[in-house]
Amino acid sequence: MREALELARQAEAAGEVPVGAVVVKDGVIIGRGFNAPISRHDPSAHAEMMALREAARHLGNYRLVGCELFVTLEPCVMCVGAMFHARIARVVFGARDPKTGACGSVVDLFAEQRLNHHTGVSGGVLAEECGLMLSNFFAMRRAQQRSGE
Repeated sequence: MREALELARQAEAAGEVPVGAVVVKDGVIIGRGFNAPISRHDPSAHAEMMALREAARHLGNYRLVGCELFVTLEPCVMCVGAMFHARIARVVFGARDPKTGACGSVVDLFAEQRLNHHTGVSGGVLAEECGLMLSNFFAMRRAQQRSGE
């Protein structure tokens, strides 16, 4: 999760919402990503998607069997869907997302028994640190908007 936090800092430095993610297989990071939808003009360029893409290239397979994904913010529906298709074994996230979280905050796709793949999920890892980074980012953005920047 510490590596995901570092990636979130890179997203923030680039003017993106500070979210970072890593994919791990057998204790080794094989995919890294941070939010880039603004700079890439790509609504699917979430940290998780970027990390999944890099991990798939690394393995030469879109199936990421036996891999874990660590992300600083609870994944959205799009990202959870990609994790299901990739066959991610476990997802670990930091802060909850009360607006778009798909791991229990708004919906819980991982709890849906009718889906054909089941992924383990753990939330709240370094939640305070992850959440503070996001809160500070949005507070700064609101202050900039008020001052007309």
